[in-house]
Amino acid sequence: MIATSDIVVHPVSQSKLHNLQLENIPFGKHFTDHMLVAEYRNGAWGKVVIEPFNHISISPSLSALHYGQSIFEGVKAYRLADGQTAIFRPYDNFKRFNLSAERMCMPTVPEDIFIDGMKQLVALDAAWVPQFPDHSLYIRPFMFASEDAIGVKPSDSYLFMILLSPTGPYFMAPMRIYVEEQLVRAAPGGVGFAKTAGNYAAAMYASAQAKKAGYDQVLWTDALEHKYVQEIGVMNVFFIINNTAITPSLDEGTILEGVTRASVITVLQEMGLDVEERRISIDEVVEAYQNGTLREVFGTGTAATIAFIKELKYKETTMQFDTPAWQIAPQVKSTLYNLRYGLEPDTHGWLELV
Repeated sequence: MIATSDIVVHPVSQSKLHNLQLENIPFGKHFTDHMLVAEYRNGAWGKVVIEPFNHISISPSLSALHYGQSIFEGVKAYRLADGQTAIFRPYDNFKRFNLSAERMCMPTVPEDIFIDGMKQLVALDAAWVPQFPDHSLYIRPFMFASEDAIGVKPSDSYLFMILLSPTGPYFMAPMRIYVEEQLVRAAPGGVGFAKTAGNYAAAMYASAQAKKAGYDQVLWTDALEHKYVQEIGVMNVFFIINNTAITPSLDEGTILEGVTRASVITVLQEMGLDVEERRISIDEVVEAYQNGTLREVFGTGTAATIAFIKELKYKETTMQFDTPAWQIAPQVKSTLYNLRYGLEPDTHGWLELV
């Protein structure tokens, strides 16, 4: 075990924060003063270091570049109403990170490195947590194969790092979504449930084609029949049909077990809605739209939180929604907002103070 006191800290002599305005800051463009670095070699984790944010040097033969052993997580820290800083549900991200690591044949990261290191890093750069509405400090833990060798096998060494990036709202306006029915993101038995870099690379072509056609993202369907919906770009998806919230099941291992997804399920149930995690076909969605029972459609994710969807395009059917008239998704968004910023009591224990 690595105690928090064992983490070596090399602080910057002067912060670069004074040169930056944190209001309306774009996602993933700016990074804080420090980063965490830990190396896995010879079957064990070595020392953990928090050092000034900087470039790293790699070999052209780096294993991750050739064979794709690379995973990551997305976490957020918030400035609470009382001025404290809290990370939202980091233990859920820790669990999911290690599920991804096991699937990608990578070593798991101990809790004292992932959680304790994250908390110490966020505490060191706490001044970077924006104090504006809908702003947060995005936390990016990631790990990649660091062996300098070409050969199709699991790497013998890995680098685990955590970066911090202040950010504002991810999606500002309701989205237009295209239902993808030819290209495939994930199949049963694959790595769709893992937050591995290759999943996102495989999704880029379809997303780029959708954007050329004027859409914001794609709604993926299953690999076999292109009939059952899975997830939207970087988000899980919810359909409100009558008074029931339906979201695709995790059972096939083709979609990500979103931390925001789990939070939304809890909030919806507390609002009195029935929640069903099951297979849902695009035909069922279209039928509900045509008979007037499809009330709302929205995406959920760490970056996006709650993203309203104003249009779904499937074949020749265009489903359009009056998002300003919605009641459920706005209430879910408001509840999560109040919880994350300490405006309501954290009855679930979702906030980890730093």
